[in-house]
Amino acid sequence: MHHQFARLLGLLTAFALIGTAAASPSVAHPHVVLIVVDDMGYGDPGCYNPHSKIPTPHIDRLAAEGMRFTDAHAPGPVCHPSRYGLMTGRYPFRTDVSKWPTQPLIDEGQTTIASLLREAGYATAMVGKWHLGFAEKGYDKPLPGGPVDRGFDQFFGLRASTDIAPYFYIRGDRAVSPPTKHIAANRSDAWSPIQGEFWREGGIAPDLKLDEVLPRFTEEAIEVIKRHDATKPLMLYLAYPAPHTPWLPTPAFRGKSGAGMYGDFVMMLDHEIGRVCAALDAADMARNALVVFTSDNGPVWYPRDVKRFGHDAVGGLRGMKGDAWEGGHRMPFIVRWPGRVAAGTRSDQTVCFTDLMATFAEMVGKKLPATAGPDSFSLLPVLEGRQAADKPVRGPIVMQSGSSGAMVIRSGDWKLIDQPGSGGFSESPKLQAGDPPGQLYNLRDDPAEQNNLYRKEPERVAELTRLMKQLVNAPASRSH
Repeated sequence: MHHQFARLLGLLTAFALIGTAAASPSVAHPHVVLIVVDDMGYGDPGCYNPHSKIPTPHIDRLAAEGMRFTDAHAPGPVCHPSRYGLMTGRYPFRTDVSKWPTQPLIDEGQTTIASLLREAGYATAMVGKWHLGFAEKGYDKPLPGGPVDRGFDQFFGLRASTDIAPYFYIRGDRAVSPPTKHIAANRSDAWSPIQGEFWREGGIAPDLKLDEVLPRFTEEAIEVIKRHDATKPLMLYLAYPAPHTPWLPTPAFRGKSGAGMYGDFVMMLDHEIGRVCAALDAADMARNALVVFTSDNGPVWYPRDVKRFGHDAVGGLRGMKGDAWEGGHRMPFIVRWPGRVAAGTRSDQTVCFTDLMATFAEMVGKKLPATAGPDSFSLLPVLEGRQAADKPVRGPIVMQSGSSGAMVIRSGDWKLIDQPGSGGFSESPKLQAGDPPGQLYNLRDDPAEQNNLYRKEPERVAELTRLMKQLVNAPASRSH
């Protein structure tokens, strides 16, 4: 009897050790799920704007269960620069982002958040909009330089937005079906030419319908979660191409928001995010997952839209997509990490998407190479509640606007724009004789950027100009 008991105890111990060994990699490092939406404004989610006309219960739940950042910035106020900074920890003005239609923006061998985590033992997957270029030599041929060549084990998605032809799905580095058919351009009445059901004419794959892309990406992301090997931590980058145009809410969401077809599409997007979060729960991964939610840049939402619907998509900020003003790049940014990030918390730290690389490196205990993430600062002390609120977690942020090339620096409460006007999509006020050649705002006192102090604070303008030039000209290597 004693021997039988001892044998049983030994078997139980062995099974326990096997279970521990199997679970240990995912316990050692959390799963990482990065959800980046497209052209959603700071004032769209209810957790950022109590007056929002758009119900966003699933985004709001992430905020209630995690940390909501109030001063988080995209590294550029349009799609591809923002994504370049996110992936590389490098400000996008440091490369030629204009070459994305035919060439990769990320160099071969360049560290990305995906390659960093893969080296730390993660399975890495991307679903959605890439918009960082491939080496294109025909859509019936391999497409090198994309996600699977820059750190991801698997990829399913689109080369760019759902309004930029050609339209076709890519799996790995090949078109699922080349864009052999043609689709005519489309636009909506009662909206600007770049709003509503807007898309450009061009090639389209026979198997792709624009109004099915959003739920298709959700299904692909859920499949990644379901098929994931539980012995490894997972890094999933889900890059939704919504609520970027074309705004294509399905019938279940049409007319359900208070902000027209745009608001309905945001509602649908929130629903899709809820489906992915439910899949994490069902797979028992949510309790050991760091989930980041954000948007790549501001919305296409004009002052006339605010008046028409009573919905302010930038939540009291100035400007919109493309702009050097805050509405172009100050983004909803939420981090949920059970057991590590206190639920229902808020941080007013000024941070940038480039900071995710250093954050993930510290999280997995890896030292970044000298050339990796030069503009990245770890947010881990903020997430874990160790950073004093009055002590900045990073240095100044420098970025370039979306169209005029206006340069922006944010240092502490102060923001300098080196040109007059929006620098982007918003119509700028007409210049009068004697108007200042740039803009200076104290964002603590004036978050809506209404009081230009450029003439009143010449010494501060000179100091910020000097600092901006220093950071722009800094070598592309880590100095921190």
